[in-house]
Amino acid sequence: MLALQLAVDAGPPSTFSVLPALIAVPVLTAVLLALLPADREAEIKLTALVGTVITGALSFYVLWQFDAADGGLQFVSRATWIESLGLSWFLAVDGISLFLVVLTGLLFPIAILTTEPHHDPKPYYLWLTLLMAGSMGAFLALDLLLFFLFFEVVLVPMYFLIGGWGHGNKVYAAMKFFLYTMAASALMLVGIVSLVFLASGDTGGPTFDVTILAENHELSRLASFLVFGSFALAFAVKVPVFPVHTWLPDAHTEAPTAGSVILAGVMLKLGTYGLLRFGLYLFPDVTRDLAPLFLTLGVIGIVYGAAVATMQTDLKRLVAYSSVAHMGFIVLGIFALNSQGLQGGIIQMVNHGVSTGALFILVGWVYERRHTREIAALGGLQKAAPVMAAVFTLVMLSSIGLPGLNGFVGEFLVLLGAFSSARWWAVIATTGVILAALYLLWAYQRVFHGPADGENAEMADLRPTELLGIMPLLVLIVFMGVYPKPVLDRIEPAVDVLIAHIEERVDDFEEDEPAPTERPGVPGLVATAEAAHEGEEGEESADDAESGSEEEG
Repeated sequence: MLALQLAVDAGPPSTFSVLPALIAVPVLTAVLLALLPADREAEIKLTALVGTVITGALSFYVLWQFDAADGGLQFVSRATWIESLGLSWFLAVDGISLFLVVLTGLLFPIAILTTEPHHDPKPYYLWLTLLMAGSMGAFLALDLLLFFLFFEVVLVPMYFLIGGWGHGNKVYAAMKFFLYTMAASALMLVGIVSLVFLASGDTGGPTFDVTILAENHELSRLASFLVFGSFALAFAVKVPVFPVHTWLPDAHTEAPTAGSVILAGVMLKLGTYGLLRFGLYLFPDVTRDLAPLFLTLGVIGIVYGAAVATMQTDLKRLVAYSSVAHMGFIVLGIFALNSQGLQGGIIQMVNHGVSTGALFILVGWVYERRHTREIAALGGLQKAAPVMAAVFTLVMLSSIGLPGLNGFVGEFLVLLGAFSSARWWAVIATTGVILAALYLLWAYQRVFHGPADGENAEMADLRPTELLGIMPLLVLIVFMGVYPKPVLDRIEPAVDVLIAHIEERVDDFEEDEPAPTERPGVPGLVATAEAAHEGEEGEESADDAESGSEEEG
């Protein structure tokens, strides 16, 4: 029985799917922005805000209507595009992509509400809305060529946002970002075409449908390694994985605040999502064989990113290098290749977008008030801006992974999963948690504590509108740390489908995870759930057996 095809059939298609609207609304918003006169700045921002808020509301509608018990694809939207070439319009969402779609719908309106472009608002908001459309499409597309188009679309708006509204050496940072990601993506296109051509005999003709390719392609060992390598390189650059990470600190540092928020919160997730959705689904055997390599690169990114962040003198660059470390945890969870690791990696994608997005917003507000991000030039800000200091403390502690806040949940699950399948990698990765506490607490001490002199003593505190704009992120930081069950309940069934697909395609694959008796405390809840799940399977097997006996009688 084909696990992935059953997963596709499980999602009930409808005559109208909300998913195309998640792409169409920001595109239509961009069209409206193009028609507005450039001097009507208030109307331009309001139009962009309304368009992104509507898109965000639609993403929350998907979350509300999502069937938590269904691990298959839901809200399926299909249409034949070019039948002779196997091209189709294929959008769907499952537990793996659901919260990335919701995160995209949340961060864009927050980025617009909490930041200002300072010049040329019309093209600025137009690029932001097109970036939202491309990001939504990339998380929803399950046709390989359609995914590639959306994956490439996001590069152009981000390039212009960095180059047009960035700081300092912005043109260099924008060009470096574009060249790195475009070169790797071009190689992925070669891999996509090669996969479709080589698998056409197994699939009954050319098709770009991921669900068909995942179940039916029988590429040779060498071909699988080469095609997977083309995918993996493109996604590794986007993550970014060490050593192809060097574009990220420059892009983050020079980008406008909204660009940094979207880059960290949404665009980096296209890399980890791609590794999970397309690398692991399409090539589970190659992924299993190369897992030690990616585990090593992920751990290097954790330790290296944290160590370099500790030495930064620019507050924004420090947060940028912290992203390298946090994305390393996600890579570690994905290539642990077990339920805990995969769930931890997925929820950590969301947690990183929330926490790091909030950090970039706060750093942007400090820069707007003090016109510097140099840690040495700041100090004692807590006296002049106690509310900002309190908000920064909460967000900083969530990024560190303090228990009770959202960052702890993802890192705990990642380390739990990695410890059972890649123990020494997990042991080394824990040093990243220690270093995160070091560089963030040390930076906070130097920026907000100590004597306040000159402009630092007169810096304005957060305005009510600013506090209102960042409040949704603060609520999520606390809620997902205290009660992550609603999120995990929707992720786990899709992860189970993925694990079943790996077991089906890889003969000698065994999921490495702790035995139920080895999980004290909180992990014991997972063991209890697994025991209950096994009991349900046993009852279903008994019912099937009874039905079979009646039919034979």
